[in-house]
Amino acid sequence: MKLKLLNRKVVYRGRVFNTIVDDVEYVSGNRSIREVAEHSGGAVVLAVFPNEDIILINQHRYPLDKFIWELPAGKLDKNEDPLQCAKRELDEETGYQAKRWSKLTSIYTTPGFCSEILHTFIASDLSQSPGGRKLEEGEETMTMKIVPLAEAVKMIERQDILDSKTICGILLGERILRTQK
Repeated sequence: MKLKLLNRKVVYRGRVFNTIVDDVEYVSGNRSIREVAEHSGGAVVLAVFPNEDIILINQHRYPLDKFIWELPAGKLDKNEDPLQCAKRELDEETGYQAKRWSKLTSIYTTPGFCSEILHTFIASDLSQSPGGRKLEEGEETMTMKIVPLAEAVKMIERQDILDSKTICGILLGERILRTQK
C-alpha cells in the first residue's frame, strides 16, 4: 500500500533519533497520521573465538531501567560505513579487534514506527586491542563476558537474553557456523 504524503513535520531533533509526524492519505482518500522515529542505523558484532566462545556485554538500558545482555553494537555516525562502525564498537566496548569480518545480515528493528536498520557482522581471528576497552560516558557500568555460543543460545531459550538484535545475531551466527563445520 502506497500512502500519499500530504505534510511532513520534524517535531523533535535528537542525538539518537528524530521524531517525524506525517499527514498521509490512503488510496481510499481517508487521511491519517504516521509517527516515525528516524534513526541513522547501527552495527552489531558477533565476535567469535576459535573455540566458538562469543563476547556478550551487559549494560544498563535506561528505557527499561535494567541491565541486559547484548552483543556489542553501536549507532552509525553520519555517513559512516557499517563495517567501520562495527570495528569501532567492538574495540570500544570489548577491547578486542578482529582480522576477519563477514556480513551476517541486516535487520529492521521496529519497522512499524522506526527507520532503524542494524547491520550484523561476524568477527573472528580476535586479538586484544592496545589499551583495552574504551568505554564512552554512560557506559562505565557496562561489563563483558565471554561465553560458549551454545550457552548463549540457552540464555535466549531461558529468556536471559531478550534483546532482538542479539537474538538474531546469535541464532543466525550459530546456524552459519554449524553449516561451515
